Amino acid sequence: MANVSSLVKSMQDIMRKDAGTYGDAQRLEQLGWMLFLKIFDDREQELEIIRDDYKSPLPKHLRWSTWANDEEGMTGEALLDFVNNTLLVKLKALNGSGGKIGGLIREVFQDANNYMKNGTLMRQVINKINGIDFNASDDRHTFGDIYEKLLRDLQSAGNAGEFYTPRAVTRFIVQQVNPRLGETVLDPACGTGGFLTCTIDHLRDQCKTAEDEQTLQKSFSGIEKKHLPHILCMTNLLLHGIDVPSTVKHDNTLARPLKDWGPKDRVDCIVTNPPFGGMEEDGIETNFPAEFRTRETADLFLVLLMRLLKPGGRAGLVLPDGTLFGEGVKTRIKEKLLKEFNLHTIVRLPNGVFAPYTSIRTNLLFFTRTDTPTKDVWYYEHTYPEGVKSYNKTKPIALEEFDPIKKWWGTESNGFQKRKENEHAWRVSAQDIIDNGYNLDLKNPHNADEGPGDVDELLPEYEKLLTQIAETRAALKNELQSALQKTAGAV
Repeated sequence: MANVSSLVKSMQDIMRKDAGTYGDAQRLEQLGWMLFLKIFDDREQELEIIRDDYKSPLPKHLRWSTWANDEEGMTGEALLDFVNNTLLVKLKALNGSGGKIGGLIREVFQDANNYMKNGTLMRQVINKINGIDFNASDDRHTFGDIYEKLLRDLQSAGNAGEFYTPRAVTRFIVQQVNPRLGETVLDPACGTGGFLTCTIDHLRDQCKTAEDEQTLQKSFSGIEKKHLPHILCMTNLLLHGIDVPSTVKHDNTLARPLKDWGPKDRVDCIVTNPPFGGMEEDGIETNFPAEFRTRETADLFLVLLMRLLKPGGRAGLVLPDGTLFGEGVKTRIKEKLLKEFNLHTIVRLPNGVFAPYTSIRTNLLFFTRTDTPTKDVWYYEHTYPEGVKSYNKTKPIALEEFDPIKKWWGTESNGFQKRKENEHAWRVSAQDIIDNGYNLDLKNPHNADEGPGDVDELLPEYEKLLTQIAETRAALKNELQSALQKTAGAV
């Protein structure tokens, strides 16, 4: 098979020639639903071989293998007419005869659009997609890497609060939360499925029998608000061998009143990177009790997570610095967290983990729902590896960088008694945190505090900066006056 990376690039290059796919979002959404149908069709062909009673939820004329497989098949206006007026229309209206998977496909395509306006170019893209065999393990795994690259490309042009979580971070969180086969795992802001697929890989390592695999298929759930990440999540789950990923819903998690989440909704494990850096739409905060009302998305998700954990349940999540040091509503949220949960570990990440999507500093929080309040919080400062000054898209944070933390981690069952303070790790009593106004934004005490700097050195620098500002202001003022005089002379 041709190199998958070059295939994906060639698809994007073809779509750039089409007047309808004028941006990254349109191109990826277009590729998203087309890849979904191709991957689903490959999966169906596999199921037809291994299951004598398998029946497709799709009418034959809507299956990829029927309308798309022939390189010399439909093209031009005929292909556009079929996609716009038959394929998408019928997929959005699939009835109950398709069963659970039919309903899932209907949901996936509810907001799908065909942006391409040139049927000949569309045929070229389809033929490129046909160059990938998603039943071949090499193609499937290689495409997984390219798939993540596509997501990163999309996120670099995304909105505030939407960014790709580096694979090393998702894997580390899942490994430390350590879901066990038979437990339920939730990501309430699952995006394109990074945490869910890491969870699937983690649980599949525990599978020994066919019954174990069936248990795995029902072990996880997720919710995603936006259409494009949702369809990409479905595609991702199909790539990871999930037959009917119906436990992942297309919905706004925060739109449901907090009191409506009952015992049956509770789970054993939560792993997530809730959106942050953005605000929820007006009125969402009224779904929460008055003392926790805010429009800061990350804070609302933290309140929800505390609601959804079973007794003994474990959570690992990404949170911004703002939640750690914030006051007001944030203080009340942290008070609840320390009193009703064991907030045992905070991993402080260096700058740039989410670069270039956001410069906001982030932390990994790990807590367990317990009968007793937090006694101590352990901090671990994750530092750059030697020779690295920052992360970027081409050189993201790597999983092996977490090895020292995993070695240090220990077990919660013995109260993390084997943990030791070192140059990167320190322990703070919950009482000290409470006495300090629930401020969790604590710096490494083992690092020398360099302070703000020497006044005798800083003052000349400050005065120099003021001079530069004054000179720039004067130059702009002169240019503006000159422009106004020319305009007046012309009149």
